[in-house]
Amino acid sequence: MEKIHRFNVVHRLRKRNLLIAVNCVAALSIFFFGYDQGMMAGVNNASDYYTLMGFGYRDPKTKDPVITNSILQGGIVSVYYLGTLIGALSGGWFGDKFGRIKTIALGAAWGILGATLQCSSQNHSWMICARLINGFGTGILNAIVPVWATETAEHTSRGKFVAIEFTLNIFGVAVAYWLEYGCSFYKGGNSDFVWRFPIAFQILPLLVLFGTVWFFPESPRWLCKVGREDESRYVLERLREDGMQSTGKAEAEFQDIRNIVELERKNAKSQNYLYMLFGYKSGKLHTGRRVQLVIWLQIMQEWIGIAGVTIYSPAIFRIAGLSSGTVGWVAGLNTITYTLSTLVCVFTLDRIGRRWTLYWGSIVQGICLFLAGGLSRVSIDAVDAGNVTRAQNFGGGAVAMVFLFTMTFGATWLTVPWLYPAEIFPLEVRARGNAWGVVGWSIGNGWLTLLCPVMFSAINEKTLYIFAACNIITIPMVYCLYPESNQRTLEEMNLLFAADSIWVWDAERNYKLLVEQNPELVNAAGRGRGDVEVAGLRKTTGNLSLDVHPAADDGFAEKGRLSSHH
Repeated sequence: MEKIHRFNVVHRLRKRNLLIAVNCVAALSIFFFGYDQGMMAGVNNASDYYTLMGFGYRDPKTKDPVITNSILQGGIVSVYYLGTLIGALSGGWFGDKFGRIKTIALGAAWGILGATLQCSSQNHSWMICARLINGFGTGILNAIVPVWATETAEHTSRGKFVAIEFTLNIFGVAVAYWLEYGCSFYKGGNSDFVWRFPIAFQILPLLVLFGTVWFFPESPRWLCKVGREDESRYVLERLREDGMQSTGKAEAEFQDIRNIVELERKNAKSQNYLYMLFGYKSGKLHTGRRVQLVIWLQIMQEWIGIAGVTIYSPAIFRIAGLSSGTVGWVAGLNTITYTLSTLVCVFTLDRIGRRWTLYWGSIVQGICLFLAGGLSRVSIDAVDAGNVTRAQNFGGGAVAMVFLFTMTFGATWLTVPWLYPAEIFPLEVRARGNAWGVVGWSIGNGWLTLLCPVMFSAINEKTLYIFAACNIITIPMVYCLYPESNQRTLEEMNLLFAADSIWVWDAERNYKLLVEQNPELVNAAGRGRGDVEVAGLRKTTGNLSLDVHPAADDGFAEKGRLSSHH
């Protein structure tokens, strides 16, 4: 393929090896994301840092940090999420217009700039600007990397590959924790090295990402969307065929993509972010509904308790009678078990689906939070009564619930809210659609970063009950509003969301009818599952529709053809 640079790995690798290579690059970006998230917890505890930034000092007697300006401390952390929000929207637009590879490189470059400015920061104004820039780069990467990963993976194993990437995400959190834990002993924790080096460390994976991504193939779906069909077909053939004997999978998938590009252009006008948010001129594509689903899924990911447990867990560990030094080790052990738990999702996500993964996660997490709150209260009361043994016993139970909660979150809710937005949007706006998911994550995270300290200060462990209730709320929310995307091609998503009703059961019924009436849109799905006989692979010429044709023998039909003026 002359148009693709000769040094591109697509010329040397095929099928599974090429998918693994793509996944490794994507995982590098996700590792940076996790490391960047986990890094600030240790930085905030560095005495040189909070003294230099002007929001605290070190107590000369206890050696503990004394925070004098919590608003400034929280603001430095929270401004990062403003950056991710702006970066996601910018990255989504850039990714749909200029491609996935260039956008990943752009995000890495902004991340390098932000990290460089952070580690050289001399005051809080400098640090706030640096955090904003770093968040901007992270937002770009978060908007585009999951899209690139899902658009190259096969629909039968898409969840597994993205789940592997998010194992690296939590591994990044663990690396940040243990690196900062080790640095905290350097010169008694009084040196600026304690916080500058962990910030600078994130530049390394970003440099590797920026240098290597240029040698990887562009998304075949984006290539087809912009009319570079020969390149799209070639990349798909390298991703799906082993080179020995053609199975027809690549060609079937290519025809699906080409047909869906035509269908999307026929059924919806050009979509900007505002149009997408309200579903204006999206016709049967219902982009407004999809945007609301991904925003709220990401917000609920935060409100089910992971941020709260992270903040409150040191207090629970202390209630259990652990010394300050032991608390550090136990918290570090929690990051390790958290990382290992993400491997559960790798093996289950494509087997039980996205919906059931969220169901069992919400149930176990809700129970853990109710118990953690109750056990913490009993321990606190026992401490007040002077019964140390009782406090330690019940505190130990609360610690166990913290471990079980984070492990369950890693196995369930960690991955799905990032995978789902990258799956369900039309090709024409997929990067921008995924960007809306990052917006939801930014809102949820920024919101809780500011609210959690206030909530725990006001109602203490009862805050965990609020998070537990949020877990229960997500069960009917997912059941009623979120259709299953597992084992469906990205091209099938337009059929899945074509129903005018918001309810899952209506969407599924409408989907089945559309598949029967538009078999040319599910060529790859038929071959992937082996349960659909596809008669010929061809490009259609204007006879595609997202309307269900009236049928005398079914009680459900959406009448009227969709004309081009929608």
